[in-house]
Amino acid sequence: MAYWVLKVILTPIMRLVFRVRVTGREHLPASGPVIVAANHRSFIDSLFIPLVVPRRVTFVAKADYFDDPRTAWFFRAVGQIPIRREGGSASERALDSAAEVLERGEVFGIYPEGTRTRDGYLHKGRTGVARISLRTGAPIVPCGLVGTDEIQPTDRKLPRLFRRVEINFGRPIDPGHYADRIDDRLVLRQITDEVMFEIRELSGYDYVDVYMASGSGGGASAPGAHDVPDPAVPIAASPVPQAAAS
Repeated sequence: MAYWVLKVILTPIMRLVFRVRVTGREHLPASGPVIVAANHRSFIDSLFIPLVVPRRVTFVAKADYFDDPRTAWFFRAVGQIPIRREGGSASERALDSAAEVLERGEVFGIYPEGTRTRDGYLHKGRTGVARISLRTGAPIVPCGLVGTDEIQPTDRKLPRLFRRVEINFGRPIDPGHYADRIDDRLVLRQITDEVMFEIRELSGYDYVDVYMASGSGGGASAPGAHDVPDPAVPIAASPVPQAAAS
């Protein structure tokens, strides 16, 4: 109930103070489980996606936000799932939480990069999105976010008003023909790379084939920023390129 109350309040406000353009919304199924997989550029991404998706969207949120009474009420009110990123059992807890959302026939939102980009590039996706999709049979709708980092960069506490943001949804990716290969790492990588390719096409940002290290460049990750931890694929230690113009 609190989710819809907040959405009714925030939607007209955000549409008034930002110029929001949406394409491909017809690709979002009207019912049944679905995973919305988006690139991640700003804290405010997790507000814009629920703003334009007609159905309720649930993200995994960093547990620290639930430990702080100043923010805990908000994340509880909108039904976000707290998770601590400690690997191992945390990976399974996150998978289980996502699966519960999808098994109820709802929408689960995820950022395959795992955290916000600090250099302007679109980074290699972690395979948690593929694991969840294969486990539940839920299709993946890729989503390209454009301009949210201009509204609220990682080092800015308050958003800049009257900026433009684009939210572009692509055709669903159905992993059904891989259903019997849920533990095949090559399949997990293939599905994840397909998702990231579509996000690149939808967002227009340059892609680099390295992982974005969580917390790199300092600062905390946004609520909902964490992908399901990926025990099979470690974060790359190689440095990422310098920022590119997008």
